Amino acid sequence: MALDKVHPSLKLYIHNDYFFLVPPDRSDVLRIDRVSHDLQLISGADPIPPADEVRDIYGLFGIIRLLAGPYLVVITGRQRVGSICGHDIWKVTSTDVIFFARGTRHLTEVQERHNREYLSMIHTVLTTDGFYYSTSYDLTHRSQQLHNTSPEFAQMPLHERADQRFVWNGHLLRDLCVESDMHRYALPILHGFVSIKQCTINQKAFMFALISRRSTYRAGTRFFVRGVDRDGHAANFVETEQIVTAGKAIASFVQIRGSIPLFWSQMPTLKYHPKPVVSATELQKEAFRRHCEAQEVQYGSQVLVNLINQTGREKPLADAFDSHVSLMSNPKIKYDAFDFHHECRNMQWQNLDKLINRLQPEQKHFGYFAINADEEVVSRQEGVFRTNCIDCLDRTNVVQSMLAKLSLDDQLQGMEVLRAGERTDMHSVFSQLFKNVWADNADACSVQYSGTGALKTDFTRTGKRTMFGAMRDGWNSVIRYYKNNFADGFRQDAIDLFLGNHVVELAEGTGVPCPLERKPSMKYRVVPLVLLFFFSMFIFGLIIPATSVRSQFLYCFVWFGAILLTLFFVYNAGKDFVNQPRLRAKDKDV
Repeated sequence: MALDKVHPSLKLYIHNDYFFLVPPDRSDVLRIDRVSHDLQLISGADPIPPADEVRDIYGLFGIIRLLAGPYLVVITGRQRVGSICGHDIWKVTSTDVIFFARGTRHLTEVQERHNREYLSMIHTVLTTDGFYYSTSYDLTHRSQQLHNTSPEFAQMPLHERADQRFVWNGHLLRDLCVESDMHRYALPILHGFVSIKQCTINQKAFMFALISRRSTYRAGTRFFVRGVDRDGHAANFVETEQIVTAGKAIASFVQIRGSIPLFWSQMPTLKYHPKPVVSATELQKEAFRRHCEAQEVQYGSQVLVNLINQTGREKPLADAFDSHVSLMSNPKIKYDAFDFHHECRNMQWQNLDKLINRLQPEQKHFGYFAINADEEVVSRQEGVFRTNCIDCLDRTNVVQSMLAKLSLDDQLQGMEVLRAGERTDMHSVFSQLFKNVWADNADACSVQYSGTGALKTDFTRTGKRTMFGAMRDGWNSVIRYYKNNFADGFRQDAIDLFLGNHVVELAEGTGVPCPLERKPSMKYRVVPLVLLFFFSMFIFGLIIPATSVRSQFLYCFVWFGAILLTLFFVYNAGKDFVNQPRLRAKDKDV
């Protein structure tokens, strides 16, 4: 068996003093001491002591240390997505978090409360849809990278060879990575989207796959993480690869998205569209340069497709982006600004063709990665489109799907699935499948960043805007508003805890202050109660008969006015009422 494979399944024996993880072939057994927390490989021939519970699991997320001590995070449910080059790809459907110790008597009452909150954060991340893995295939690297490596690299354990940008359980795997012999238990897990479909056009079968890899660097929620950090890592960075295989032939086209790579913020304030603020720091140029150079090393030449508004509150950000590209004066970087909302106003979605036509020369030049039926590399992708809007979600996905379709037509013609001059949209069944996969990708990326499905997916699915799609967008916008203002602080903390951006100290709540102890302002606690009282009095005035209509009207008018004044106060002091993160590490922010 190749060294890079991870055990495909395990039996977990839960004993009073140990966890035993036994693979199907019993080649070795991982024993975890629940008291000393030591991990040790023992012979599979050794007998396993009688266990209190035996469970079937499908892999380890790893070990997370909270106030009460370490917890074992295991995969308890999975769904097969499909296979790529003969390797099964799985989606995580359920997990469990198992406490090492047998109780929490060593904690104070306050520490127990904080530990429950930390544990709730871990569950929040684990229940966010979109974790994928393979026990024998490197999901974190794109096809072009995998076919440009040495034999030694191919024999490396999966967790060592994985692109660490996209390993979401890297922090949890630390204990398993200490000993090289434990590599068959160290399973790198991707967060994003994977879809694999078996298709037929012109009676020729092929596999169509779409993989979106969400970066762990500067990961977070919609308003609390924007721009770049000092290392040049951009918020909401996602690498999306479209793969086609027909027999032994493979074709791959890669695009990336990410927040505008400058120091800027858009903190929630209860306003529907908070104003973006571009930092005046002198570090802007250096962070922008680091980001662009890192992408150049990874992907080659770049076309930066900027879809934000070129007027109004987004204009200063658009201008700063444009000026920094000009200052770099890098011949391998081209900047293309397209005001999506202005160009497509009043349902003029056909204007997107203007942008696609402008980008076609670069798309032809960049090409795509391809291997023929003889397993020979016949072309490489020489550059990448980096697309962004303000969130890198809705508008971004529309444009990426259009570029992907152009590349797919070329790929399938190169594989002789399509005839010369033929396009995928001439085949209605596959065309609809393609649109649905890209719309599902949009929803997945949007849920992970903003908390709701994507907007404008009716255009991606059908090629036109619909009234139902507009109504769905309105509902999603309302849910986004609520989550971004009143829930995302906790969700940001959950991500930072899971990725190791915040490491829990065992002394928190005793000798060391716990960041969870930070109390919201008095206004945050009192004003909602005042508003509830005013609203109750208003309802009371409506339903309780008065001596006259005039007095009842005045009574209701006064309380309704009090409600409006309170809401006005809340709106103007909006930042004080937003659910703020408490664990954020700001050492790389400006």
